[in-house]
Amino acid sequence: MNTSLKLIVESLLFAGSEPLTPRQIRSLLPGKNLKEIKQVLKELKNEYETMKRSFLLKEVAEGYQFRSLPLYRPYIANMLSLTPSRLSRAALETLSIIAYKQPIIKQEIERLRGVDIAGILRMLLKKGLIRIAGRKALPGRPIIYGTTGKFLELFDLKNLSSLPTLKEIEELGDGEEG
Repeated sequence: MNTSLKLIVESLLFAGSEPLTPRQIRSLLPGKNLKEIKQVLKELKNEYETMKRSFLLKEVAEGYQFRSLPLYRPYIANMLSLTPSRLSRAALETLSIIAYKQPIIKQEIERLRGVDIAGILRMLLKKGLIRIAGRKALPGRPIIYGTTGKFLELFDLKNLSSLPTLKEIEELGDGEEG
């Protein structure tokens, strides 16, 4: 494999503040094909896993991004003097419904949760975890909601099909009892 291509791709990933897709990388490298880019990404991912460093190359939100291992999160947060932004249980429940049922309208979410969620939706929109995906062809043309790439990044998901299934969630719950 072309070593300089690998180094160029690596530098783009280090400089990027958001995950880069293979197509985005190819658009920055005229004359390189998508197959070459994907091969380089695979090699880099394997190299960083083998090196046993404090970070690795992770596939998230349909792209690739360098990520620190969770073990080092408290040290990084301390260095940056950040307090992690936590989501309330109500916000997590609402976000879960949107993630699994999208595209979905507010009234459907409220029916499932049994409470008004206007404030929660505003907060999730402000945090960039959900987006307005359009309007439904119903009277009043209600807004349709869906998750964002930032949602995938935050929860370390490659794509929406990476969400755990209901069976997997139930198995986790069974393991905690006892």
